[in-house]
Amino acid sequence: QVQVVESGGGLVEAGGSLRLSCAASGRTSSRYDMGWFRQAPGKEREFVASITDSSGTTYYADSVKGRFTISRDNVKDTVYLQMNSLKPEDTAVYYCYVYVVTTNSRYWGQGTQVTVSS
Repeated sequence: QVQVVESGGGLVEAGGSLRLSCAASGRTSSRYDMGWFRQAPGKEREFVASITDSSGTTYYADSVKGRFTISRDNVKDTVYLQMNSLKPEDTAVYYCYVYVVTTNSRYWGQGTQVTVSS
């Protein structure tokens, strides 16, 4: 079992920045990818960004490319999402996940609210 805990959400004005953190704990000895989804009110959960375990390859949704940066610290089992030039449409609950490659299992955090005011 893997536990996933996000932090760093909050309220920011448009054009501002926030950094989200996500720490994984438990059975993290296996290879695992990490990433973020988000869900705005009345909308489906959507992919934001991810980073692989082995090569650190990153993937981004088109809507956040050039503004968000995902990174990870394998020593701390932590992934970060640096969000710059935030827009009101980035307002959502952001969910971190850990995907354990060897067991094809995905674990989710409880979510952290990001609100961008116009």
